[in-house]
Amino acid sequence: MTAATAATAVSPLLTRLAAERATGALLRDRGTLFLEDGRVVHAESPSTPGLDVLLTTGGGLAPERWTEAVNEAGARRQVGRFLVDNGRLAGGELEICHLAAIFDAAFFALSPGSGPSRFRRGATHWIGSLRSVPAAAVERETCRRRELLDSVWPYPLLDICPVVPRPPAPGQTVTARQRILLEQADGVRTPADLAWVLGRPAFHTLLEVRRLAAAGLVETPQPAAPVPAPPPEPLPDWMTQSQPPDVALLRRLRDALEASL
Repeated sequence: MTAATAATAVSPLLTRLAAERATGALLRDRGTLFLEDGRVVHAESPSTPGLDVLLTTGGGLAPERWTEAVNEAGARRQVGRFLVDNGRLAGGELEICHLAAIFDAAFFALSPGSGPSRFRRGATHWIGSLRSVPAAAVERETCRRRELLDSVWPYPLLDICPVVPRPPAPGQTVTARQRILLEQADGVRTPADLAWVLGRPAFHTLLEVRRLAAAGLVETPQPAAPVPAPPPEPLPDWMTQSQPPDVALLRRLRDALEASL
């Protein structure tokens, strides 16, 4: 499959909207992509920490500064511009986090099984226009990320199950980033939960968990055993009890067959 074919397979509607240079919101069950002139300007998903979490929990922006920006500039759809113009964030830092949020949310919004696509023409997001990305680039990156996860450790159950740490083998080491993740993995939190706690993109957290599983540092969950089918209902006695053959009937059938030959 070529890159163009793979991209088209992700979301035919997104491809068409990009060609039409449409503006609005592409809504799916697992997320929303906001388009401006056919380019993706923002994305969000309930499966991922939003830009606010990436900037506050994962970054250096004080939560009250984010609240201030939303209150002051949200109605004008200029939250991003307000943060930069008022010295709350450097433009480069905001742009990096914004791009991370777009690709992170798009990965889940465009995932298989995310339900039917709907388009709300003209809808915009209150964050405002920061940086746009070609729709084709978003689709290619989505495909690349799917392939990357499976190339590391092809067990999708890891993405939705609680992360259960395992003790390292003698001499085995972990990176500082992995150590922080393992410290928060309590056997109850899923990768999505850990992403919110750490203020990291959800996809990066999925990838780190799969790497840890491949290294034997977290448990790889096994598919649930199939539930055995219930035993068949017993047949009534009149169907199971042996009946004596009707000799007279059998003789009549034999005579009829012989007469027809």
